[in-house]
Amino acid sequence: MKVLYAIQGTGNGHLSRARDVIPALQKKGLELDILVSGIQADIQIPHPVKYQLQGLSFIFGKQGNVNLWRTYLKSNAARLQKEIKSIPIENYDLVINDFEPVSAWACKLKNKPSVSFSHQAAVLSPNSPKPDKNDLMGKFILKNYAPTNQQFGLHFRAYGERIYTPIIRSDIRTAETKEGDHYTVYLPSYSDGRILKILSEVPDIKWEVFSKHNKVEFFGKNISIRPITNEAFVHSMVTSKGVLCGAGFETPAEALYLGKKLMVIPMKGQYEQQCNSAALKELGVPVIKSLKNKHLDKLRNWVDSEDKIVVNYPDITEQIIDQLLEEAVLG
Repeated sequence: MKVLYAIQGTGNGHLSRARDVIPALQKKGLELDILVSGIQADIQIPHPVKYQLQGLSFIFGKQGNVNLWRTYLKSNAARLQKEIKSIPIENYDLVINDFEPVSAWACKLKNKPSVSFSHQAAVLSPNSPKPDKNDLMGKFILKNYAPTNQQFGLHFRAYGERIYTPIIRSDIRTAETKEGDHYTVYLPSYSDGRILKILSEVPDIKWEVFSKHNKVEFFGKNISIRPITNEAFVHSMVTSKGVLCGAGFETPAEALYLGKKLMVIPMKGQYEQQCNSAALKELGVPVIKSLKNKHLDKLRNWVDSEDKIVVNYPDITEQIIDQLLEEAVLG
């Protein structure tokens, strides 16, 4: 069976998960091709990529949001249409999609069935937690960005049929975990200046900040700012006292799996992260709305707290792949 595995390259979470999904697919004896689209990732996957496309990326801002203007400037309708038409989607028996728009729309335009295997598929499920404030536009974008015919989802809990607990990459599962004296910080939608300004108000804590905006290491009195590499980030997180990050999926899930204290700050105007915040709140994870002085007390209280959330995220990647392949072929 010839399979195309299409991966979203905005941010690092999808590619991090792919590091475990690809070997699981390869074990099934498939003829596997990989497609990656997007321009915002900081890591690579150790597998050959047949189609590397620009796709349609959301550009992170520096005030805790998506930079809509830069996103608009980077988007190119003519180029996107050309990329969609360039994929020989009809040559594949199965297309597995991790929230990747080019292959999704190529399938839709050519009436080719495709299967979603993503966190976003679980977020859209009526059974998964939602924020109190309804966001019709955010929901519309999430639903239509990468449309598929079948959905298999990943979430912080197994909220229903075809929704599974997170895939924790082997780098994390096999790492030697210990509790150090620093906190790992990953807030890609904030500028380094904003992060430095706020975290310097908690001077008795050592902060290791991983930055999308700085390619040179910076060491201050109690704050270090480092460019993102997979190895450095994993080491920092597994040896940390806690993790302060956005309300994405992979990083919070990994922090929970490692038994680390966790606090999240959802991106403004990003419906998926608002949904994730609702789910994390149900688990007992503290959430603050933004990285501002008015939330410093909550940040200090979290640092002083010893509360940790206990989760059970077994390694079921191969079982999920087996079910996906069986149901996709039969369906």
